[in-house]
Amino acid sequence: MTHVTPSANRRRLAVDHHGQRGEFAALWLRERSPDDGTLDPRTGQRLVEAAELPLELRIDAADVADSQLHLRFSDGHRTVFDLAALFDDQTIDPSKRLWGAANAPRPAADFAAALENDAALSYMLESLYRDGFVIVSGVPTHEDGMQPLVDRIGPLRRTNWGGIADVKSVANAYDLTMTQRGLEPHTDNPYRDPIPGYIWLHCLTNAAEGGDSTLADGLMAARLLRERDPDAYACLTRVTPSFRYRDGDTDLESEGPLIELDSRGEPVRVRYSNRTERIPALPPEELEAYYAARQAFYQLITGEELTLHLKLDPGQMLIMDNYRLLHGRSAFQLAGGVRHMRQGYVDRDSTASRRRVLRQQLATPQGQGETA
Repeated sequence: MTHVTPSANRRRLAVDHHGQRGEFAALWLRERSPDDGTLDPRTGQRLVEAAELPLELRIDAADVADSQLHLRFSDGHRTVFDLAALFDDQTIDPSKRLWGAANAPRPAADFAAALENDAALSYMLESLYRDGFVIVSGVPTHEDGMQPLVDRIGPLRRTNWGGIADVKSVANAYDLTMTQRGLEPHTDNPYRDPIPGYIWLHCLTNAAEGGDSTLADGLMAARLLRERDPDAYACLTRVTPSFRYRDGDTDLESEGPLIELDSRGEPVRVRYSNRTERIPALPPEELEAYYAARQAFYQLITGEELTLHLKLDPGQMLIMDNYRLLHGRSAFQLAGGVRHMRQGYVDRDSTASRRRVLRQQLATPQGQGETA
């Protein structure tokens, strides 16, 4: 059953629909009206100037029929909302699956299949979105082996290191990733604006002793911190350190909290980069709270409760959500052989767009949605 109840001044509408309840402002409903007079039918972009709608706009009539909400506004406009779609817009996306070491997934995809088949590519992207990473097998083991699959999704993000760059031990390393040193769990490049969205790490050879990769779900770490130490959690969402990278040709700096919240107050992004973090000289009591909170978060992301260990084989590629996962590696010794990875970045907008478009296309029966 569905019930609609306008407020006394008719500038709000309460809707109860199959156990869901929402309260919607008249102006919000008017500017989001899903009709051709308000939204362009092809692009979905708004045709009316929302800032010119009367602030005292009211809902003059509201009726429900066949799971649709029929509205008439005080400016004379009429529209019809699909009730399921109206509530979908208010629902937090449930499709992300947070994990720890005990229930860590192993999402897998095949390079050739994802390259040739839209359903396989969609499966890969949905796995990446749900779990924060996916392991792709069968990647050609030459230096630009990942490039054809990158091209299926969006442009490669170029940085001061170029496009697809080496990750291996070199003399006179300009970054600690280019040494044999183990790396603590971290997110990449928090000193950039925007931060690269997805890391593509392609294994060419991995015969060195050590060099195993580690992954930890930063959103799960944030959830556990909120449950176990609410004050520490609040501190890491409030205090904003900066992050900086400099070399002879580059000077990059940005800022943001270690745990970033979305508009609903839920964790949406984590940052952690011990090598590049610069906390400002805050009042001592605030710094003390921050240092304790950071340590609590660090203990979570480095502990075995959340850490997944894996070692990539030649021809495998790890794609990681750089806003969600923290990754690291153990130290390695070249006495056993060479460890040579290639790494590139793809931004979030192109990745999300490709995933959504494929989801819609694959859900639409062939022939529907076509125009003459």
